[in-house]
Amino acid sequence: MATTIGQISAVNPATEEVIASFDAFGPDEVEMALAEAHDAFLKWRERPIAQRALPMRALATLLRERSDRYARLATLEMGKPIAEAKAEIEKCAFGCEHFAENAARYLADEEIRANARRSIVAFQPLGVVLAVMPWNFPFWQVVRFAAPALMAGNAAVVKHASNVPQCALAIEEAFRDAGFPQGLLRTVLVSGSAIEPIIADERIRAVTLTGSSDTGSRIAELAGRALKKTVLELGGSDPYIVLRDADLEAAAATAVRARNQNNGQSCIAAKRFIVEDSVAAEFERRFAKGVEDLVVGDPMDPKTQIGPLARRDLLDTLERQVDESVRAGARVLTGGERLTGKGYFFRPTVLTNVSRDMPAFREETFGPVAAVVRVRDADEAVRVANDSAYGLGAAIWTRDAAFGERLARRIESGSVFVNGMVASDPRLPFGGVKRSGYGRELSAFGAREFTNIQTIWIGPAEAQQRTSQPAE
Repeated sequence: MATTIGQISAVNPATEEVIASFDAFGPDEVEMALAEAHDAFLKWRERPIAQRALPMRALATLLRERSDRYARLATLEMGKPIAEAKAEIEKCAFGCEHFAENAARYLADEEIRANARRSIVAFQPLGVVLAVMPWNFPFWQVVRFAAPALMAGNAAVVKHASNVPQCALAIEEAFRDAGFPQGLLRTVLVSGSAIEPIIADERIRAVTLTGSSDTGSRIAELAGRALKKTVLELGGSDPYIVLRDADLEAAAATAVRARNQNNGQSCIAAKRFIVEDSVAAEFERRFAKGVEDLVVGDPMDPKTQIGPLARRDLLDTLERQVDESVRAGARVLTGGERLTGKGYFFRPTVLTNVSRDMPAFREETFGPVAAVVRVRDADEAVRVANDSAYGLGAAIWTRDAAFGERLARRIESGSVFVNGMVASDPRLPFGGVKRSGYGRELSAFGAREFTNIQTIWIGPAEAQQRTSQPAE
């Protein structure tokens, strides 16, 4: 495991070598981080949004300047192909620019016509937000939360995944070097067992988590006990529906990317490919061929498209899910096995003849494994898509865009992409339903998640309404 008692260690998943180790923070270091973040918040919240935007724009510039260095750290610690790591850093820069430019509009006061001379809804910062972050997009996940939260006037304490400690420290460094006040975003190198007292600390006003559904339940329980706001972005088993009138060439080509981005380790990666019978054989042929052609290897090689899984336990889990599904009747079109030698590599896989009781359908598969399910028609496709504990993203492929939109409204998920690949975008809200969590990140909705939505009523009341309503 990446974490040992008293140590936070990073293991290169391509070589299985320990590449960095750090002493876990003790109580005094955690206390210092909380105190710095709270003190920084008290000053930061007084700055106008236009002033908050200055270091946010500087951060975008800095991220681009350090793109090669930061991308290399991400690839070393969690194994994503270096080209994708560089794209992640660029997305972070774009996100920073977006919120620097749009936060004033997202957080502007709203005037409401009521019984007062003037009624205002204002969006005030909450305080220090604890962010419990995952390893799969080690830079973007933090920026996705921090850019809108800091622009709203909050501070952040980041507890990052224990297998990406160098990325965690680099993120704090980047925010500091971009000109944000000392302590406004602090990283704490602690294990998961150290989270409970941090959540309970009165200086923490809210908690956000991106991670598994089980971890989300635990975080929600701890935060609920302390009566603190939570936003949870959890697991996903996204359906990818291909209807009989779909552009099969585009649908299959996009399916290869949608399933295998980030080595298949993405909550919003397509996982269950639900295809109408009449086009299933052709889709499977094109899809399996595209997956077979993926280049697996050293993630530092720019030509590599699939690197290792991030940890050995993830590799073991994925192998179990495939083996159990095959024993239950699934058929392997390509792949289906781990690679021999060093590194946590699993051959990109397509399974067909998948039924709803198999792990490949029922569980979240976090790696390059796709499950194809055949259905009679669009109505059955919707039923199969919704037959999941998760509800994060979904895709529908059809040449009839209006019909695709109508189907999208029947899908139980936070987002539905018609004729495209599910992806997060700073301009659009992002989040899920069911065991995929609640709350929203990004866009105006994300910018307001960690605010006190405050009513300001300025009298006197209009005469005809002064005594017409009860006070509560």
